Amino acid sequence: MLKHRGFPGRLRGTDYQFVLRRANPSGATELKARERYRDRRPDDRAADEAFLSALWDHFGDAPFERGNLDAGRLSWLLGREVVPAEDAFDPKSYDALLRIDEAVARRSFPEVFQ
Repeated sequence: MLKHRGFPGRLRGTDYQFVLRRANPSGATELKARERYRDRRPDDRAADEAFLSALWDHFGDAPFERGNLDAGRLSWLLGREVVPAEDAFDPKSYDALLRIDEAVARRSFPEVFQ
């Protein structure tokens, strides 16, 4: 499992985790697109925004390996702002390549790109 050095570990002042410390011996947690409803708590929305901002600052529009990025946090963005970067995408692999769909991300989180 690739560890993304310099990537923030969590949202400051909260327990919203952004990265894992070590690989799960039984394999990576499967990435699944999660539905974001309008009535989500402000803290949850702030965590999504901060995570996307960290992804953009760290990787920009280049493809990146899932590595030690938290599956739960990625799943809130998967299929919208974060999309597979390869045709043979394996949602259960730490080696899966992802990328930010900049057009969708700019519409969903305009504050990140100001």
